[in-house]
Formats: sequence, C-alpha cells, structure tokens
Amino acid sequence: MNSNHLLLEEPIRMASILEPSKPSFFPAMTKIVGTLGPKSRSVEIISDCLKAGMSVARFDFSWGDIEFHQETLENLKTAVKSTRKLCAIMLDTGGPELQVVNKTEHPISLEADTKVILTPDQDKPATSNLLPINYHGLSKAVKKGDTIFIGQYLFTGNETTSVWLEVISTWGVRNNIDILSLSYTRHAEDIRHARCFLSKLGELNQTQIFAKIENIEGLTHFDEILQEADGIIFSRGNLGIDLPPEKVFLFQKAALYKCNMMGKPAVVTRVVDSMTDNLRPTRAEATDVANAVLDGSDAILLGAETLRGLYPVETVSTVGKICAEAEKVFNQDLYFKKTVKNVGEPMSHLESIASSAVRAAIKVKASAIICFTSSGRACRLIAKYRPTMPVISVVIPRLKTNQLRWTFSGAFEARQSLIVRGLFPMLADPRHPAESKSGSNESVLKVALDHGKASGVIKPHDRVVVCQKLGDASVVKILELED
Repeated sequence: MNSNHLLLEEPIRMASILEPSKPSFFPAMTKIVGTLGPKSRSVEIISDCLKAGMSVARFDFSWGDIEFHQETLENLKTAVKSTRKLCAIMLDTGGPELQVVNKTEHPISLEADTKVILTPDQDKPATSNLLPINYHGLSKAVKKGDTIFIGQYLFTGNETTSVWLEVISTWGVRNNIDILSLSYTRHAEDIRHARCFLSKLGELNQTQIFAKIENIEGLTHFDEILQEADGIIFSRGNLGIDLPPEKVFLFQKAALYKCNMMGKPAVVTRVVDSMTDNLRPTRAEATDVANAVLDGSDAILLGAETLRGLYPVETVSTVGKICAEAEKVFNQDLYFKKTVKNVGEPMSHLESIASSAVRAAIKVKASAIICFTSSGRACRLIAKYRPTMPVISVVIPRLKTNQLRWTFSGAFEARQSLIVRGLFPMLADPRHPAESKSGSNESVLKVALDHGKASGVIKPHDRVVVCQKLGDASVVKILELED
C-alpha cells in the first residue's frame, strides 16, 4: 500500500516540526466526541472540554441511572450557554454483549490457571473467582470447550454500552438526542428497525443513526449498512476480538475510504487509552490518532479517557492538537481528484456546486467557505471534498407545523454537523430565508462574516467563498474583504 498519498506533494521541512503550533479558535477540523461520566460531568469540566475542542457529548448508560445522566445533561446545557459553543448529544445503545456486574467499584484481577464461576445472580459480589453477569441463559448458550472472552471494557464500561432502545422513549424523547449510536449493527435491517422505532417518537424522527461496527457480521455486510446509516462508528476494541489484530488496520483504511466517498461521517474509537491514567499519550497512540486523520476519520471518540479518566480536558486538547498537525500534511489535492473520479459524470447539480466551491476556495486561497443551508445536505457535500479551510455552515431555520402548533427546525441540523470534519455551524435568524430572490442574503452573510472575524478565521483582505441558493439556482461566489 503506497503511503505517499498521506503527505502533501512538497516534502516536510524537518525544522518545521520543531516550530510551535499556532493557536486557533477551531483546534482542528477533525471533531472530538467525549463520553461524559463521573470525572467529566461538572459544569466546569464540561465547559473546559468544549473550549478544548469537544463538539459531541456521548452518554453511556452501561452504568448510572437516568437521573444521573439527566443531571449531567443539564450541566452540559449550562456549559453550552456559558461558553456559547454548540454541542451535539449522542446516545449509545446496548448490543448483545454480556456484562460483568461489578458493584464493588474496584478493579477485578483474574489469575491464570484458576477457575472462575460465572453466575446470573447479580446480588453476589464480584471477585477474582466469581463473576456475576447480566444474562440468565449463558449455561444454555455455551458448551464444554467453548471460549468466553472477558475484556477489560466489560468491567469498566469504557468501550461498550448497555442501554436498550426502550431507554430512548424515556430519556431520549425528553432531551431530543441528535445522534443514536447503534451497537453491534449486523445488517442494514438493524438500521431500518431503529429508524422505524424513532419515527414514532416525535422529534426523534430527526435523530441520525450511526451504525457501530463491532464484529465480523457487521464487517461482512458493511456496504449495505453504509447505504442505510447516517454515519459509521468503528469500534476497534471489539473488532480486535473478532478480527486478527494485524487485520484491523486494513479494515479501518478500506472502510474509512468508503465512508469518505459516500460523504458519510466516520468515527474511530480506542485511540489514547493510556491517557485514562496518564497526562500524555504513548508514541504509538499519538501516531494512531494522526493515522486515523490521514485515513479519513471525521471524528475521534474518547471513551474511558473522558468518562473516568484523570485528565479529560487535557485528553481532548491533546487529541485535538495531534489531529490539527495531521491535517496539515493531508494531501487534499490527491484526495479531491479521487473523490471527483469516484463520483463520475454527469455529477448531480448539488455535487457539482459543492466540488466547485471547494476547488474555487483552494485556488484563491480562501480563509473560509460560507454555505447557506436548511437541511445541512449542501454543507455535508462540501465537507465531503475535504477543503483545507473551515466551512461555516449557516443553518437557516424552517417554519413547520404538526397541525397543532408552529415550530422552527434547524437546531438538529446544526448540531448534527458537529460530527462532520471541517463543518462549523451557526444557526441563523429564521426571518431570513436560505433562498434569496433578490440577489443575496446580505444581512445573514454579514452575520456569518462577523462570526468568522470574531473567531479569528477571517481577517481583513481575506477571500471568502460563499455558496448559496438564488431562486432556483445555486451560486458560488468569491468575496474579497475590505478593512
């Protein structure tokens, strides 16, 4: 496999490696998903995580009750208001994994060549010789000689989660979750069933469903799953159980490429496990994060590192810095050509506009792309071509009714783009339409430009590419800013 496509055509100056990284409002184009838990649920810590670069908060129901998570969510809402930074909500569902019920809250050590009893009696304390599990039918599901894998994540909850879809009808509906992570997705039908379930739960019909690929069956049916899902989460910890370790990276590269070509967000897990207890990642972990970015990841998901880790804020910050450095050497030119070739001809109208906007922005060295949208589709298509500059996604709310009351849409669409690489959303004033028949959305554009200037992305004399609809036409224009 040729690795030259990972780097820009110009060789890297070795001296540049020693130059300090420049601080920026957007730490990285790659997004960071942080799992909120005991060590990261206070308003102060969540605020610091948001400032450090976390854009999606993941809620893991494998431990704690609904009240605990509701309190955490209320703290998240307070942190979002105080920092003025949007954050999407991800709810992770449970799969068919069995869990060891460890109520002692202390680690369990297993010794080699000793006997261990697995019991469905969850009232018994977990020890090195007795493990209570949450399944009564295990004795009928296995036979003598079978192998049972017991991973550390089953004890700590740092990788898998355990909440059935019914939980969504209580906690999820009340809180309008943006993204549902569907554990152990095996077939496209799993996605369709979940979507049908959500469609009956009011506002949750807007919730995006991300398929979590964790085993051979999900890998085998990956193409059909990708067609149906809104995004993919690569659960590398569990994949490492079903796949030989030397094969995991091959699946990661092949699957990420397919996600990229489809324009669907791809999330990679299990990257800096050592930061659960340490302030710095290992060399291998830092390289792994960078390679995930170069392979095409939209986001990095942090589990135990932020859920129960000692350094949640530092972990988010460190991962963001590694992502930003990797993005600097990403060969966007070659990636763009491959994406255009994969789309083929004739392109759809929207695909043509999106690719043209990115091409123009790169040619004129624009500092940002501003895209007006209602559904978010146009902005996601622009992001598909991996522009080297931020895409400010201006989401224009739509007025809608259920025959009983009028409401504005747009909040879901804005938050859901927070998991897409390079997209930075802002919710516009609903009084200004996304489509303009008079020439341009001057007032909305000014707000977007002011937002870019305030964040330090746009400066005087910079060029900005604007993508918007004018009546029935879609237009890409280049603005050169004055003082």
